[in-house]
Amino acid sequence: MATKIILKHPGTGMLKSGYYGYSWTYLFFGWWVPLIRGELGVAALHLLFSCFTFGIWQVVVSFLYNKQYMTRMLVEKGYVLADSPGANDLARLKLGMAAPQSVVNAI
Repeated sequence: MATKIILKHPGTGMLKSGYYGYSWTYLFFGWWVPLIRGELGVAALHLLFSCFTFGIWQVVVSFLYNKQYMTRMLVEKGYVLADSPGANDLARLKLGMAAPQSVVNAI
């Protein structure tokens, strides 16, 4: 089951919900999920792979999609985790992210 976390863009202050964990939404709706989220290129690739694998792609990617999407949001679009410290730490652990530099320096 996916876990919700709040993301914030430091430049604009815009808040957005992100998820990590298993994606039931992707399992049932497949390539429509990246299309609705505005990732046209990703949606096209997922549609292509879903057609060639007769839907097996959807089952496999449902385990991976939320992590990939969160990584793209955090790295490419500049969002940062903006939930409670405990929730942020758990999300970092699940997403395989390093702790922020200020935390590393404090240790």
